[in-house]
Amino acid sequence: MTPLVRADLYPLETYAIEREAFRARVIAHKRARKLALGAHVTLLFEDRLTVQYQVQEMLRIERIFEPEAIQDELDAYNPLIPGGRDLKATMLIEYPDPVQRHRELARLGGIERAVYAEVGGHGRAITHADEDMDRSDADKTSAVHFLRFDFAPAQIAALRTGAPLAFGIEDARMPLRATPSAQTRAALLADFA
Repeated sequence: MTPLVRADLYPLETYAIEREAFRARVIAHKRARKLALGAHVTLLFEDRLTVQYQVQEMLRIERIFEPEAIQDELDAYNPLIPGGRDLKATMLIEYPDPVQRHRELARLGGIERAVYAEVGGHGRAITHADEDMDRSDADKTSAVHFLRFDFAPAQIAALRTGAPLAFGIEDARMPLRATPSAQTRAALLADFA
């Protein structure tokens, strides 16, 4: 997928008019890009449209209209767009109760490095966590992480011919595994250019 450029974005005034319709479109689009690994961990797979929405919202909230500042936002968010041989996801660790959330995040330091994507019969993709900045240490982890799953050409070819795809966490503190629905799988396969 190609990175976003300024010409892809709505000017603030136009976005104010188009926002509700655009937001509804993105919410519907995201449904197929969401995978619950368990009760408390969700992967939200990013693509060009989800990133455009994030940039548009940042520009709106911060009232950014200067070309250099817009470019700074694009530079910050474009790395979340898949590059054709990878999938990119925001990992959310969610506990509604603040006391439980604090306790669990303290218990799960480094958990993001145990997340995997597996192609049946072809092994696991190489997973990178938080390449922009470390969000975890031995004492605690963050509730939000950014993951990149790099797939080999043979893995992508196998997925295109129906090989099973699964995501999970291989860690005794929170062992999880989930298989994407047919709709999610199709959305993710479209990210491979």
